[in-house]
Amino acid sequence: MDLKLKNKTAFISGSTAGIGFATAKSLLREGAEVILNGRTKASIDKAVSNLSVEFTQSKIYGIPANFEYEDEVQNLCNAIGDIDILINNVGIYKAASFFEMDDSFWQRQFNINVMSGVRLSRYFLPKMLEKNWGRILFISSECAELAPPDMLAYSMTKSGMITVSKGLAQLTKASGVTVNTILPGSTLSKGAENFLKDEADKKGKSKETVEAEFFKNERTSSLLQRFANVDEVANTITYYCSPLASATNGSVIKIDGGSTGGLI
Repeated sequence: MDLKLKNKTAFISGSTAGIGFATAKSLLREGAEVILNGRTKASIDKAVSNLSVEFTQSKIYGIPANFEYEDEVQNLCNAIGDIDILINNVGIYKAASFFEMDDSFWQRQFNINVMSGVRLSRYFLPKMLEKNWGRILFISSECAELAPPDMLAYSMTKSGMITVSKGLAQLTKASGVTVNTILPGSTLSKGAENFLKDEADKKGKSKETVEAEFFKNERTSSLLQRFANVDEVANTITYYCSPLASATNGSVIKIDGGSTGGLI
C-alpha cells in the first residue's frame, strides 16, 4: 500500500533507538524525509549512519537536544524549519516505590515526557494549520491506563499526553491537520531488553522464561502475552502519519495487545 508519504518531512523526538528509530525506518521506506533527534550528536551520527546504509537515496539527518531544558527545545525548533509530521516520542521512566518518589522525580519526567510535546506542538501546530496539512502524534503507553504503582510518575505523564493531544485536536477543526495519540503496550525496546537481561541474570533464568513470567504474573491482562516488537508499533504509527488516515483525529490508537481492555 502506498501511504502517500513521499516528499513529506517528519521530525521524531527521541529517535536514535527503540520505537522512534523503528518509526524512522518505516517512514523512510514510504519515501518520507526524516529528522532524527537524540541527546548527543554522537548518538545521532550513529543512527543516521545505520539508516543511510539501507536508505542510500533518502534525506536523513538529526539535531541533538535535551528536552529537560526549554532553551534547547527552542533552538531545536529554530533549526528544524518546516515539517509535515511531528512525532512526540521522547520519554524517560524509572520504577520506584511511591514513597521514594520526591518532587524532582515527578517534575523531571513531566518536563521531558509532557512538556516536550507541548513545546514542539506550540511551535509547529500553527505552521501546519497555516498550510492546512499536518500530522501530530503523541506516543503514550499502556501505563496511562494501567498505572502500575511503581511507575506512577511515568503513568501520570502518559495520561497527560493523551489530554494534551485531545485538546490540540480541537484546534484543528475543519482543517487538514490531525492530532492523535498512539498507546503501545509492553514493547521490546532497548529498555525492555535491558530489563529482561537484568532479571534473567538476577534470577539465573533465561530471558524467555523471564518474559513468560512477566506476562503470567505482572501483565496478566495482555492478550498478546509477549512483548510487541518495535516494528509492529512503528508500522501503525506510520499509517496515522499518512494522508490515508485523514478521518482519524483526536483519537487514542491502542497497540497494546489487549492489555488495557475496555469497550473502546
